[in-house]
Amino acid sequence: MVTQVQIIEWLQVFASVINHHKEELTELDAAIGDADHGINMDRGFKKVSSILPSIEGKDISSIFKTVSMTLISSVGGASGPLYGTWFLRASSVTAGKQELTTNDLLNLLQAGLNGVIERGKAQLGDKTMVDVLSPAVTTFEKAVNESKGSVEALRLAVAAAEQGLKDTIPMLAKKGRASYLGDRSIGHQDPGGTSAYFMLRSLLEVVEGSRRSKYRK
Repeated sequence: MVTQVQIIEWLQVFASVINHHKEELTELDAAIGDADHGINMDRGFKKVSSILPSIEGKDISSIFKTVSMTLISSVGGASGPLYGTWFLRASSVTAGKQELTTNDLLNLLQAGLNGVIERGKAQLGDKTMVDVLSPAVTTFEKAVNESKGSVEALRLAVAAAEQGLKDTIPMLAKKGRASYLGDRSIGHQDPGGTSAYFMLRSLLEVVEGSRRSKYRK
């Protein structure tokens, strides 16, 4: 089970990871985008981090919905709507829950991916965060079907996400600002895919206990 406390902890850890890597994300975005992904994500997740104490006691769905609204209102560019949609869809499949089973996690990850695809109109191979999220979900689902637990399923999913991220480097961008560059987008790692990988890796680190935050009781 993944508890409500761990969800809060995950959001705090993810915010810290984004802050630590904001310059890297901005440099990646400078190569093929507007050079603001790290700045925008850091701004949004600092806001998320600041509101976590006020939502500690709420159910997981309410937490995700609050995060969604915060990101949509505070993150510029495409990242705000895409991450906002991811968390909003996650909230829609976790109503009233204080803890999540492995199947709940699968539903959450799948719903988030579907939301990003619908909002961004991107598909696998377009050099976007979908290229990280999609293999992670596929791998997690396979692990669930093989009766693996949440931690092992997440480890496999994060490994697939990492490979998906590396696979964005030789891709030609077909969506977003990077698509305007044509062949010049080839050879660069996707910044949105990078932050999506950080999101999934942060979740794994909290669930397996290798990363802790001030919210761990």
